[in-house]
Amino acid sequence: MNEALANSSDLEKVISRIDELMKQLNRPILVALDGRSGTGKSIIAKKIAERLGGIEIISDDFWVGGLNKDWDKKSPREKAEMAIDWKRIRAEALEPLLAGKPAMWHPFDWKTGKGLSPDVIERDAAPLIVLDGAYSTRPELQDIIDFSVLVEVPNDANRRARLIERESEEYMKDWHGRWDVAEDYYFSEVRPKDAFDMVIANH
Repeated sequence: MNEALANSSDLEKVISRIDELMKQLNRPILVALDGRSGTGKSIIAKKIAERLGGIEIISDDFWVGGLNKDWDKKSPREKAEMAIDWKRIRAEALEPLLAGKPAMWHPFDWKTGKGLSPDVIERDAAPLIVLDGAYSTRPELQDIIDFSVLVEVPNDANRRARLIERESEEYMKDWHGRWDVAEDYYFSEVRPKDAFDMVIANH
């Protein structure tokens, strides 16, 4: 059962729960922050990692890529399943770190919009791994996730305004038309609210 939170102490309660879990398990743990785009997951993930001596993994590094015309042919289920390379994020980042080893990977090349960047991201072993990104709590990763958090924004208009400010209105109009259906499917059929350990209402 999840614990729904909706006040200024949300972050402190999340950090307290994770800190307790770290002490109980006495091994590297994986916390996943999921939620619709624009809910502020990345800011929360950064604060958690900073407070507890953890490291962040951004699921967008493992974006699959591809042409918009090809994504438009896929169903909402297929989009949600195929957007992130789960095998690669698990094998190259999460499993080594959970074993107490460093990890390294080539992120998706967002500059060219295809393939992997020549740059390499490296992360040293840490007691806490914070996985940040939409679809980050997919079933393919459930057996290694120790604590899952759903980040919500009570007013959806605020969430969309954040995205427009970040990306531009023209870009987001096209994006919403393509990806809203995937998020709708994912957060209703794959990972509904009651599937999370904790729910944060991010104001």
